[in-house]
Amino acid sequence: QVQLVESGGGLEEAGGSLKLSCAASGGPFSGYAKGWFRQTPEKEREFVAAITYSGLNTVYADSVKGRFEISRDNAKNMLYLQMNSLQPEDTAVYYCASSRSNSIETVVAGHMDHWGKGTLVTVSS
Repeated sequence: QVQLVESGGGLEEAGGSLKLSCAASGGPFSGYAKGWFRQTPEKEREFVAAITYSGLNTVYADSVKGRFEISRDNAKNMLYLQMNSLQPEDTAVYYCASSRSNSIETVVAGHMDHWGKGTLVTVSS
């Protein structure tokens, strides 16, 4: 059974940085794209970042482009999201997700096969 477990969330001041991690188990994950999403009580879950299996192709939501960086370590079955220049509007529960394809478009569309339970990121002004 596939399990995705996020960690690294917390409280940070505006302008600060946090790094989220997502540990995957119960795969296989070989060849599959992954992504990060976020959700607040006021909004539906939204796409944040996507990465193909090789890590060579990445896509970001316009709201985080230039501030966030997605990466992965396939040997460790880990996915990461480095978040810099955090803003109060980045406050949300962040979820990692895995697809059964290597299509980055599938990730952007949110058509994921496995989801973590999320980690809360709170950015104070």
